Amino acid sequence: MILKTFGWSFAITALGLAAAVLYGGWEAFGIVAILCVLEISLSFDNAVVNAGILKKMNAFWQKIFLTIGVLIAVFGMRLVFPVVIVAISAKIGPIEAVDLALNDADRYQELVTDAHPSIAAFGGMFLLMIFLDFIFEDRDIQWLRWIERPLAKLGKVDMLSVCIALIILLITSMTFATHAHQHGGAHVDKAQTVLISGIAGLITYLVVGGLSGYFENRLEEEEEREHEAEEEAQRSGKKVSVVQLAGKAAFFMFLYLEVLDASFSFDGVIGAFAITNDIVLMALGLGVGAMYVRSLTVYLVRQGTLDDYVYLEHGAHYAIGALAVILMVTIQYEINEVITGLVGVVLIAWSFWSSVRRNRALAAAEGGSGSSDDKTEVPSGV
Repeated sequence: MILKTFGWSFAITALGLAAAVLYGGWEAFGIVAILCVLEISLSFDNAVVNAGILKKMNAFWQKIFLTIGVLIAVFGMRLVFPVVIVAISAKIGPIEAVDLALNDADRYQELVTDAHPSIAAFGGMFLLMIFLDFIFEDRDIQWLRWIERPLAKLGKVDMLSVCIALIILLITSMTFATHAHQHGGAHVDKAQTVLISGIAGLITYLVVGGLSGYFENRLEEEEEREHEAEEEAQRSGKKVSVVQLAGKAAFFMFLYLEVLDASFSFDGVIGAFAITNDIVLMALGLGVGAMYVRSLTVYLVRQGTLDDYVYLEHGAHYAIGALAVILMVTIQYEINEVITGLVGVVLIAWSFWSSVRRNRALAAAEGGSGSSDDKTEVPSGV
């Protein structure tokens, strides 16, 4: 089962790591491996969401998502998007950006370094909004209750996450303004760049979130209509309308999945700039990681064990929050790339272990008393 599901991912991993060694030696091997783990850890919740929707789709639309969706995710977001970011930030053409990335690594490195404040501010705000919207939402199952319970109460305030994100952005840009003043105004433009790029990241998140919400609402409407049509068909003996509505519902599911997938892959691409500026290593690491996310989605659907490890989604979002903070800090201070890569791994591993402990506690409570009340009380106390 595992080999059948992850076979392609294993093969592409071997090819990707071998290509990394040939391209840049064992140091490149290590960077690609860290990027792969980073992509998987940041996108695990993406796989969970994908699996929850994918299991509702028929075999045809599942194949569409796992073929066309892979092309969009791997080649579009992981290969094209990093070049677009550099081209926009450095104000050069995309063809020139690709040419520099492949043939003039020093100049490309210089452009990326100059563009880093805008990239970090843009990506940091985007990731921060993902984390804040997650942490301010009231959830039945809470991982770190001492943090999540009070924050969930604060989350009832409208637009709180946007306000906090803007405050953090203002503080960051003001820090640059102060820094520039102390150095004779040499970095005044950088402070303005940070502010504008951060606002652009916030707008991008709100647009993506709006589109996701739109498709989700359309999906719910189609499912409701499909259910009504099915009841009507059972009474009248007609079946055609049910098939048509099922097709429309599946189409909106597919669109919704693609928007979600783009948004989650976006944070992986942005986070990759905190690890390396090498476009080739970035494409290799993120591409391999994206394949594992796809395989993991299929595995979760086929095994039916989507809810076994309930804290993994929490761990993934905490990793996103940590990465957002790291990106904002790297605007002015350097942080070791290994630390950046390992933070997400540690948080994911911690949340996984917490999920295992929760499952054991549930099993012990159920075996000890057989009471359904005990079974519902255990998770909230973990």
